[in-house]
Amino acid sequence: MSFEFKFGAQDVRVLDDQRVWSGHYSMRKITLQHRRFAGGWSDPLVRELFERGDAIAVLPYDPETDSLVMIEQFRPGALRGDDSPWMLELIAGVVEAGERDEDVVHREAFEEAGCELSELVPIATVFPSAGGCTEQVRLFCGRVIKASIGGLHGLQDEGEDILVHSMGRRDALKMLAENQIPNGHTLIALQWLHIHGESLRERWC
Repeated sequence: MSFEFKFGAQDVRVLDDQRVWSGHYSMRKITLQHRRFAGGWSDPLVRELFERGDAIAVLPYDPETDSLVMIEQFRPGALRGDDSPWMLELIAGVVEAGERDEDVVHREAFEEAGCELSELVPIATVFPSAGGCTEQVRLFCGRVIKASIGGLHGLQDEGEDILVHSMGRRDALKMLAENQIPNGHTLIALQWLHIHGESLRERWC
């Protein structure tokens, strides 16, 4: 069974579009109308949109050892009470204009984890918070050739401080089941691996 949306891009009118902030990230303020399910058009809506640019994220998997390469780093957005703002997550990076996703995957894997990958398998394309952010993230699983397990990585001029971990697939899925993976991209990738892990290992071994 296929699903078809009632409306498309042609059912939105952008009345005004202004860039109101430009720094490490940027912010746009748009005024728009969209068609309503009951018929007609909405009143003009004013919304601020946070712009990070599009990104990739990759889950490196070694089928020989049935293990994953994960990275740990500080995330200021996760500062909340007594919870640790350090996260266990996928390797990820921003896709600049004109770059191919696959090239960014390989570059970021090496920069963030000293990781070399061979075959890449697409997992999903997601909008992490489409109500207020334009970012689209393309997720992949990559076959590990080698990685700098226990190494410290990241670009100093970008303030990165990254620790590289190796984790058994079953251990990672146990953390997922116990609600210990609060990072959205990582959660999605591990759910995918839970479904496809056995067939992927058979294919790559």
